[in-house]
Amino acid sequence: MRERAGSMHGSCYLPVRHNAWDDLNVKTIAVVAAISLMVLACVAECPKNQAKTKAALVELEQAWAGALGRHDAGTVACMLADEFEEADVDGSLHTRAQVLEHIPRRKPGSNHLTELRAHVEGSFGYVRGLNEVMDASGKIVARVRFTDVFSYRDGRWLAILAHESLVGEASR
Repeated sequence: MRERAGSMHGSCYLPVRHNAWDDLNVKTIAVVAAISLMVLACVAECPKNQAKTKAALVELEQAWAGALGRHDAGTVACMLADEFEEADVDGSLHTRAQVLEHIPRRKPGSNHLTELRAHVEGSFGYVRGLNEVMDASGKIVARVRFTDVFSYRDGRWLAILAHESLVGEASR
């Protein structure tokens, strides 16, 4: 007796049908699984198990400044809480999404942080400092006093707000 694809139930033969929907479902599941793995890989790159110390906040500020200079929105995204909001030097408010969207369009240059003072109180901390914004030639184009406030969540510091004030004239 030759076996056929299908199922025997009593004396009835029920054929198994194979169609394009089965292929589509398999492909859909594969694509969803691949996208999920990529998202998990991106999330996994964010730092974990950061110390709840002043030194960790200062290190985070330096990494943030470096990422801005490299136009690295992905690194900055790991540092900003979903509810992050920034008040910039002209008083404009920017959401996390707006801040991240602007990073690739920043002018070439770097940020030199000085006068960093960090404070930690439980699961909250803040850093005050001075950012000397430099153009691509190394000329200081602005001095910005800043305060960044952080919340410690899931083993890492996340910025929840930032405030910037322009300080004096830049060197000419």
